[in-house]
Amino acid sequence: MGLVIESRPSELAHVERVWRSRSEDAGRMMSVATSHWELVFWERHGLTQAAVLGPEAKASWAPVPGDAAFFGISFALGTSMPHIPVSRLVGGNAPIPDVTRRSLWLKGSAWHVPDYDNAEAFVLRMVREGIVELDPVVPAVLGGAGPEVSDRTLQRRFVAATGLTQGAVRQIGRARQAAVLIREGEPALEVGHRLGYFDQPHLARSLKRYVGRTATQLSSRDTAEPLSLLYKT
Repeated sequence: MGLVIESRPSELAHVERVWRSRSEDAGRMMSVATSHWELVFWERHGLTQAAVLGPEAKASWAPVPGDAAFFGISFALGTSMPHIPVSRLVGGNAPIPDVTRRSLWLKGSAWHVPDYDNAEAFVLRMVREGIVELDPVVPAVLGGAGPEVSDRTLQRRFVAATGLTQGAVRQIGRARQAAVLIREGEPALEVGHRLGYFDQPHLARSLKRYVGRTATQLSSRDTAEPLSLLYKT
C-alpha cells in the first residue's frame, strides 16, 4: 500500500502540526497512539468528508481507502472544542455533516474548507468565534511549570482539555520518541537508557502498546506498513 505523507509544524499556539497525504491502493496501516485530536478532511471519488478524530490511547490497525487525498490539522495539547468534549472522543471520532469540496457547516455557520496552506487562518476564525479554546495550564504543566491550582483541579482541567491523564500523555510521547530513535538506527538498549525505561521488557511493552511494533520491527527496513505517522504528531 502506498501512503505518502507531508507535514509541517505551525507557529500558532493552538496547532501542533498540519499534514496532508495521498493513498494509492486500499489497505491498512498501524495507527500509533497519539495525544492530539485532529480535524481531518478526505476526498475520494469526488466525495469530500470530514471528521474530528480523538486522541488514541493505544496503537491499532486502521483501514486506508485507496485513491484518496487527506488533509489534517493536529491541535496542540490543551486546545479543545467545548461543544465536542475531547474526553468523549478518545479512541473515536465525530463526523462533520454536510461537507462539500468547498464548504462545510460548523456549529451553525458556513465555512470554506481549509487546505494545507491556509489551515492557520481557519483555526484563527475558530478561536475568534469561540469554537476552540486553549487552557494555558496544559502547556505550562508539560513545560515543567507548576500552576497555582490544586492537584485535583489540575488533573480535572488536564483531562478536560486533552481527554487523557498527564501520565498517559507522557507515556505516549516517550514511546513515540523511542520508536523514532530506533527507526533512525539507534540501538534499542541505548534508547531505553536514554529515555528512562526501567529495562528492555519495559521498553518492549511500551512500544507494543503505543506503537504496535517491536524494536526489531522498527529497526527493519523491510517493514511493510508505513511509519510516516510517527513523524507527524
